[in-house]
Amino acid sequence: MAKDHLDPVDALRQNTAQPFERAQAMPPSVYTSEAFLAQELEHIFSKDWFCVGRADALANPGDYTTCELAGQPIAVIRDRDGNLRALSNVCLHRMSTLLEGSGNTRAIVCPYHAWTYNLDGSLRGAPAMTLNEGFCKDQYKLPQVKCQEWLGWVFVTLNMDAPDVAEQLKQVEEMVSGYGMTNYTETFFEEHVWDTNWKVLAENFMESYHLPVCHAGTIGGLSKLEDMICPPGLPAFNYHTILKEESLRIAMAHPDNDRLTGEERRTTYLLAIYPSLLITLTPGYFWYLSLHPKGPGQVHIRFGGGMSNDFANDPDIEQNFSDLKALLDEVNIEDRGCTEKVFVGLSSERAVAGHLSHLERPNYDFAQYLMAKIEAGQAG
Repeated sequence: MAKDHLDPVDALRQNTAQPFERAQAMPPSVYTSEAFLAQELEHIFSKDWFCVGRADALANPGDYTTCELAGQPIAVIRDRDGNLRALSNVCLHRMSTLLEGSGNTRAIVCPYHAWTYNLDGSLRGAPAMTLNEGFCKDQYKLPQVKCQEWLGWVFVTLNMDAPDVAEQLKQVEEMVSGYGMTNYTETFFEEHVWDTNWKVLAENFMESYHLPVCHAGTIGGLSKLEDMICPPGLPAFNYHTILKEESLRIAMAHPDNDRLTGEERRTTYLLAIYPSLLITLTPGYFWYLSLHPKGPGQVHIRFGGGMSNDFANDPDIEQNFSDLKALLDEVNIEDRGCTEKVFVGLSSERAVAGHLSHLERPNYDFAQYLMAKIEAGQAG
């Protein structure tokens, strides 16, 4: 059976019109179509908040990280006054990009002609410009991008009218208050590119249905389908929970944590904050993915993680987290294999979307979010 040739937005509209009890996976064209990606960039990534990582990784003046959001290069930097700023990462002279990756700098220096900007984006100096009568240094300042911090996470948006992150995620904050998410310290940060659509990887995170099979070599044996709870999602996020085995001590609440009780002390939240921040939050450690499309067939991944500060004084914590990071790397290899296979499959002319399990409720809610954002954007 060949897949349908409906416009991908219309195909998704038909798909999301079904109640969850009859739901199917999103149509293949939603993942493979350049036209659908253009809709996502215009109505989702240009409008919603995007997470660049953790604030504690940008703790000192001059600490910075960079990203590309819906085609706009952005730098997020800690200024001399200790404030986080997001700036256009494009020189105001001949439009080279400025900073790359992450690091620390005393000033922002263009790699093309050495125009130099202060950490607040104002122009400090520009060589050999004195003979241009129209040039005035004070008229040059890198455009600001809206930037907010929430529970230790740093978000940016191109939409100056976007509601505050804290307002949109108030229910998340209430739900995980006992974890003290602000007080987790990032110990690693990496960037990767995989050959799959960004939504395939997002959906892979949103359901733990695949764990016993895809992760049979690592964590699959510790994952019990009957312990997974997948409630209906909310407008800005979805989530599900699983119970960790007590043998993984650093996933449990530390003895000093008196905020969590009973099974909460071994409950892991898998939070999918739209559009693309995916957080595994245990009482002891966290790791996350922040995704951005690089065309229909590639996804750029910001991957980081660390420990709850409750564990900071434990003598064996460094070794325990090192062991955990090694496990996460193996899990990523398994996830990459699975999600790249999915993209190859859904790119086939014979790809047909099947019905969803009750354990894939977050995937259904994700499709509803995508449809709502695109329809609202087109209507506006």
